[in-house]
Amino acid sequence: RGLGSSAHRAREESWLKSLFVRKVDPRKDAHSNLLAKRETSSLYKLQFHNVKPECLEAYNKLCQEVLPKIHEEKHYPCALVGTWNTWYGEQDQAVHLWRYEGGYPALNEVMSKLRQNKEFIEFRKERGNMLLSRKNQLLLEFSFWNEPVPRDGPNIYELRSYQLRPGTMIEWGNYWARAIRFRQDSNEAVGGFFSQIGQLYMVHHLWAYKDLQTREDIRNAAWHKPGWDELVYYTVPLIQEMESRIMIPLKISPLQ
Repeated sequence: RGLGSSAHRAREESWLKSLFVRKVDPRKDAHSNLLAKRETSSLYKLQFHNVKPECLEAYNKLCQEVLPKIHEEKHYPCALVGTWNTWYGEQDQAVHLWRYEGGYPALNEVMSKLRQNKEFIEFRKERGNMLLSRKNQLLLEFSFWNEPVPRDGPNIYELRSYQLRPGTMIEWGNYWARAIRFRQDSNEAVGGFFSQIGQLYMVHHLWAYKDLQTREDIRNAAWHKPGWDELVYYTVPLIQEMESRIMIPLKISPLQ
């Protein structure tokens, strides 16, 4: 009975250990240096604007008039990566993704110049009257993800946002550096980012699909690839919360 009890306890301990994610060796460097692209110094800004329902059409029209001027003006070291309305998820919401080529100095330069731009000041004032709330995050892109580049449409976009447990960003990066290869066959991977300022330990994965059924087919196909299930198994315990937005690009969006 003693031997049987010991074996049972050993099995229990083994089962309990399997519930926890493997530990990562301690590092003596910032997550941003370990996970971000070294060959670029791009900084990204992700904006969420909750628009008054009756103002969404006017908001979109205003953005389509003003945002391309900033995107196309060589005077500003920034580019509009994509701009969308949420279709499924939080309603009456606009999402904008900007790239600042040159990092924080480029961001500061753009903000300084826009404060002197009378048209942009009027735009912000008019836009503010249409909003219920807004928030933004400053992001870096994961080194192993695709560089987000303009693409032809029509597509729908999914923004999957993950709130990770503090201290697990390196683990997430280790697993997804392997997992991303399972999601490249249909060119659905657009970009992957992690937050630096704003809500911390946030990860955003951006995907493009022809339609909702194509999304379903591609996601289901991943489960038939050996190794995908294991990577999902180990990443799920790192997540505190997660959210999925299905988004439709505006006409001015480089990502169509």
